[in-house]
Amino acid sequence: MTVDLYYTPASAACRSVMLTAKAMEVDLNLKPVDLWAKEQMKEEFIALNPQHCVPTLVDGDFILWESRAICTYLASQYGKLDAFYPSDPKTRARVDRLLYFDMGTLYHRFGEYVYPVAFGGAEKADPQKLESLQEALGWLDQFLAGHDHAVGDAVTVADNVLVASVSTMEACGIDLSGHENVTAWLERCKSTLPGYSEVNEPGAAEFGKMAKEKLNKPDKLEGAVAASSN
Repeated sequence: MTVDLYYTPASAACRSVMLTAKAMEVDLNLKPVDLWAKEQMKEEFIALNPQHCVPTLVDGDFILWESRAICTYLASQYGKLDAFYPSDPKTRARVDRLLYFDMGTLYHRFGEYVYPVAFGGAEKADPQKLESLQEALGWLDQFLAGHDHAVGDAVTVADNVLVASVSTMEACGIDLSGHENVTAWLERCKSTLPGYSEVNEPGAAEFGKMAKEKLNKPDKLEGAVAASSN
């Protein structure tokens, strides 16, 4: 059965699904959606997903959106190893907690810092939002202490979701150096997660290219001083 994924490569949410599919050995029929061209607003796409967002998965007659739900669905439906999305209630709850942490805190704070400048027309990034993001990264650093992966020493769906977010932050020039557990975990993920270099790296780099220059843009006063000294 064909599993379709409507996606955009720069999206961390889409890349988390693609990484999970790789881990589950699910071949996705990738259907790019150009958000800038408003392809998500086409009638045929809204008929699939009235929220007109990516990623959207179509598995036979089953349609699902929200990336973390898609990841856990793929793990439950196609997973061969219990460790990836554990059936033990307490271990699964720890995995789910990190999925919610990524959605509601970590990536949310990243978006609050980056999106106004990268996509909303703001002149300058808010340094307080960066402090808030660094606080969230500090919490992640604590969560990762004492084990190789997000929940213990086995890769779980939480690793694929979190790494899509954190690698995007790295590509945007967010300083991760103060979080030793995060940086060590990220390097492990880069070398061990199936399909990392194929499905995650290019999209993270694409997002970083869009956002990094705007995040590092000097303010108008600094620019004027620099121009007057040439």
